[in-house]
Amino acid sequence: MQKPIKDQYQFHDKAAIAQQVNIFSALSALAFGIICIYILRINEILPYIFLGFGVLVLMNILAYKSHGNLTLTYNFTSILGLISAIGITLYSGGINSPFIFILALIVFAGYVTTRGYGRVYLILNIAIIGLIYMQHLPRFNFSYNVVPEESKNLFSLLSILFSVYLLGGVFGKNLQRTQYKLYKSKLEIEKRIAEKEMLLKEIHHRVKNNLQTVSSLLSLQSRATDDTTVKNLFKSSQNRVISMAMVHEMLYMRDDLSKIEYKSYVQELSEYLVRSVKGTQNNIKLTIDIPDIKLGIDTAIPLGLLINETITNALKYGIKDDSDGEIHIALKKEAGTDYVLNIGDNGVGFSDTVNHKNTKSLGLKLIYNLARQLQGSIIRDGSQKGTNYIVRFQEIGQSFHSIA
Repeated sequence: MQKPIKDQYQFHDKAAIAQQVNIFSALSALAFGIICIYILRINEILPYIFLGFGVLVLMNILAYKSHGNLTLTYNFTSILGLISAIGITLYSGGINSPFIFILALIVFAGYVTTRGYGRVYLILNIAIIGLIYMQHLPRFNFSYNVVPEESKNLFSLLSILFSVYLLGGVFGKNLQRTQYKLYKSKLEIEKRIAEKEMLLKEIHHRVKNNLQTVSSLLSLQSRATDDTTVKNLFKSSQNRVISMAMVHEMLYMRDDLSKIEYKSYVQELSEYLVRSVKGTQNNIKLTIDIPDIKLGIDTAIPLGLLINETITNALKYGIKDDSDGEIHIALKKEAGTDYVLNIGDNGVGFSDTVNHKNTKSLGLKLIYNLARQLQGSIIRDGSQKGTNYIVRFQEIGQSFHSIA
């Protein structure tokens, strides 16, 4: 599996930093060792630590080319550097040695790799600095300063220059380059995301337009017949198409392309259905109780169709002609991932002997099949007047479920 762009950048940049630091450290250590012998006149311990460190790091670089394990290479250099820095610090003045700052750079190098390594080296170096301080106490004194008095100032200068250049010239330069590459990759990813969001919005817009075209075709087709039953069938199909188109329209109009605010959707759908079935002048009262709930498209559409069928049946058969009536819709989220929809009317209702299995009503069959598509359950609430349902469901993922 291919690594993400950001991870690829991080890996290659860490490898580049590690290799450059290794090469610089090795060459600097070899040079420092030679300077110790021929210029600083240090003939004990220190030059051999520098030279040994330089040779081993060069061997480590060659080994990396064969095994390619960056973590192994980094840890070997870091541990070797830590041991060498402790030895040089102890024999060049202890807690007063200018070389002690290299221990801080080892911690910094750890954080460049990972936060975990950084914390380990931070704790380890704090403990080591404490031990270095303790060796100045009479009971723990086991080292001595091998730097001649006349060479101390030059040794300090070289140590400080080495520390500053390693921090600014090597780590700083490479981190700046890494940051720039990550910034470029971030801009590229943001650009791609923006393009995909724009494309997704355009898709929702086109789907909405196509569904509205289908609705218009159904409306035109219904005018070709004088049969009231056929006209009603066309009208019902038209309303179903419109209920789906509204979801895509809301997704297109809002910044969040994955979920819609369900209260505004139900409000708009309900008002449209009342006008469509009963006309603009009607005696229907809508009571909608939905908190701030957002649902994804795979849940919003089948639930919207279920609400559409329930309201349509209530307006056609429950609340007769121009009678006063009330339709109530309440949606709430229970503990966990369960949702509960209470929907119904205060109309005349229908017999308990009629159910979705023995009826010829497509609307009633759809209500139960849509509840099944939502992977939920539906029961009739006989405690209230009219026709009322309690639907329990969970938000479903992106998958297709037939409502047939």
